[in-house]
Amino acid sequence: MPFRYRLQKVLDFRIRKKEAQLLVVQKAQQAVYEAEERIRQNEAEIQQTILNKKTADFRMMEYYDNYLHHLWDKADVLEQERQRVQAILDEETQKLVKCEQEVKVVEKHKEKQRDAYLEEEKAQELKQFSEIGVQRFFIHSRETEEELALQEELKRIEAGEY
Repeated sequence: MPFRYRLQKVLDFRIRKKEAQLLVVQKAQQAVYEAEERIRQNEAEIQQTILNKKTADFRMMEYYDNYLHHLWDKADVLEQERQRVQAILDEETQKLVKCEQEVKVVEKHKEKQRDAYLEEEKAQELKQFSEIGVQRFFIHSRETEEELALQEELKRIEAGEY
């Protein structure tokens, strides 16, 4: 009879839960990448504005200063957003690690159960072979006794005792 793990449904459930959590982690990771990309774009815009300010008409300096202050405020907001999304990613990653540990526990239990099953099967097979060996021994010894009895009978007949 093949090995059947009695907690297979639990293992399957935990694997599905881990895979779903992996998707959540991937989405959170994507959100972090997007936040970092927005920060890089804002920094590039700040650098470009600083370069344009150097070559601009002096009457536009106040507008450039105001726009730079706006971009720096935006940078602060984007950094806070990135930190918030990073915190979510860290939390979801911890949940994923927990799910992976739960799966490993059940898989390890399954392996132990499978090993115990194989040991039991091996023991039953050895017992069966042992029984077969005992039966062969008795059959062989009975045949040997019968042959000895026949040989004695033949010796008596040859000796003329009958």
